[in-house]
Amino acid sequence: MNESRYLRVAAGVPRVYIADTKANASAIANLIGECSEKGVNLLVTPELGITAYTCADLFRERLLLECAEKACEEVARSTQGTGVTVAFGAPLRCAGKLFNCAVVASGGEIRGVVPKTHLPSYNEFYERRWFAAATDIPASCRSITICGNEYPFGTDLLFSVGGVAVSVEICEDLWVPVSPGCRAAKSGALVTLNLSASPETISKHEYLQSLIKGQGARCRGIYAYASAGAGESSTDLVFSGNAIIAEDGRILASEKRFSRRQLLSMADTDFERLMDDRRYMQTFSENEEGTHPYRTILCAHTVMPDVSDCLIRTIDPTPFVPSDSEGRASRCDEISSIQAAGLVQRLEATGCRHLTVGISGGLDSTLALLVAVKAFDILGLDRKGITGITMPGFGTTGRTHGNATEIMRLLGVSAMEIPINKAVEQHFSDIGHDPGIRDVTYENSQARERTQILMDHANQTGGMVLGTGDLSELALGWCTYNGDQISMYGVNSSVPKTLVRYLVERFAEETDNLQLRAALLDIADTPISPELIPADSDGNIAQKTEDLVGPYELHDFFLYHTLRSSFRPRKVYFLALKAFDGRYAPDTIKHWLRTFYRRFFNQQFKRSCMPDGPKVGSVCLSPRGDWRMPSDASSRLWLEEVDGIG
Repeated sequence: MNESRYLRVAAGVPRVYIADTKANASAIANLIGECSEKGVNLLVTPELGITAYTCADLFRERLLLECAEKACEEVARSTQGTGVTVAFGAPLRCAGKLFNCAVVASGGEIRGVVPKTHLPSYNEFYERRWFAAATDIPASCRSITICGNEYPFGTDLLFSVGGVAVSVEICEDLWVPVSPGCRAAKSGALVTLNLSASPETISKHEYLQSLIKGQGARCRGIYAYASAGAGESSTDLVFSGNAIIAEDGRILASEKRFSRRQLLSMADTDFERLMDDRRYMQTFSENEEGTHPYRTILCAHTVMPDVSDCLIRTIDPTPFVPSDSEGRASRCDEISSIQAAGLVQRLEATGCRHLTVGISGGLDSTLALLVAVKAFDILGLDRKGITGITMPGFGTTGRTHGNATEIMRLLGVSAMEIPINKAVEQHFSDIGHDPGIRDVTYENSQARERTQILMDHANQTGGMVLGTGDLSELALGWCTYNGDQISMYGVNSSVPKTLVRYLVERFAEETDNLQLRAALLDIADTPISPELIPADSDGNIAQKTEDLVGPYELHDFFLYHTLRSSFRPRKVYFLALKAFDGRYAPDTIKHWLRTFYRRFFNQQFKRSCMPDGPKVGSVCLSPRGDWRMPSDASSRLWLEEVDGIG
């Protein structure tokens, strides 16, 4: 498997010359040449690009139509030896009618011709004046003659480019309730090309983008769109030129509109991820109407470029966290609302009016407390029904202890402090453990003592223990079995560590209490630690989680692409190199990737009995929902692949 195997797709808009088929063929050929140099596999160009869209009644002229046919063959010849499959637009005759067509060519030959299905004849459009729709093709007509040569013709054509199925639709086909691309996707098309000549009007561009993104998301596919630009007639309309490539609801590349020069957008599209998604989503292939029969046409041999050093695609190092502040704030608000709503439902269903939360002064317990307060406020319950218990132990520092007591006071919840040192020392004595040996027994005894206190206090008050552990800790098993791993409801269980900090900071932004804001921001700035090992000589945290298990930003990246994208280790590593270029050395990434897979597999038993908690994102490890894995599954294949990375 080549982890850098992507389909390089381009949307190009050459300058068009109205009714000058030779100039237009030359412009498209030049664009094909440029794409060949840049390793493009698949290129889409605008609707009726051989003649221009705005020829109007010139489409009745036999000379123009004959020259258009010759230009089609000329463009097809220009693909010889390029490795580029191109879709371009032309008016073509068949069965005594004229059709608005997309011509697909590769390897020096025309491979097939797809007619436009939906012809707009309203407002500024009057295509029915010249063209017949695909539905007007006689059932017996399955080929078209161009310059004396016959080629496959119809809306039932799929084009295989490097093993990836490609469908074609034209402009208005995108704007109807069920597009030809939707039907083709049901039958296996992973890419849809749209040749368009949509003119500009106010706010239309934003709506167009939403259509393109929605089509890509709904079809779990790649959508490449090219529309007419410079050179089209401005008698009544203006054509701005769009070159847009989207994948699964996200725009990967686009060019600035209203340019007088040629436009070319390119992106490396991850067709393998989309294929995995479709296979996983069983409802994708369901179709009440049944699938439509398609003819698959093999295009010229396609060599997908090695993009190891030239990937035309942005790899987000924090896939769980939006990069822009506005999007991040919106994401945080939505997540906290989901968390609070889940807790509200659980409280109402159980009739419970009391919560017990262990407060350490760290990020996770702070977020759990903030969510608890939000839920109580929604229900109109007295915040004093929430009991926050701080349980200082051998590793508790003044900073975290101070923040824990401060936020409980400022939030107006009931607060308790129960030191655990004596109880844990007694336990060490009971089981014969030397407290000087700071091993897993030393650490886990503290976590289990804290859990016992929380559970017993909840029994006293008739309440529930609110869990604080997050998604990243569950993935790595960085929690104590039957300790902080267990609770009666875990509100953070599907929130990744890289988002927890931003959620706490978002609460800080929203509060009018300046003291609370300062405390929350200091918590967000505190090193992540379980504080199970005594502080250093200066009273600072000595046990830093990321020094032990690795940076959470790496692990969250690994987790997202392993679970959400189903990528194998080599591809996760390849993407991590791109995403964290200059921040982590390759050996460092490989080291922590191995740690991730080792821990992810051997810690599954902790997730198999994790408590209930709300799902907030696309990655969740609940054994009752998204992730069901045997606790004795072998990690051998994954670790061997990591070890084999050169």
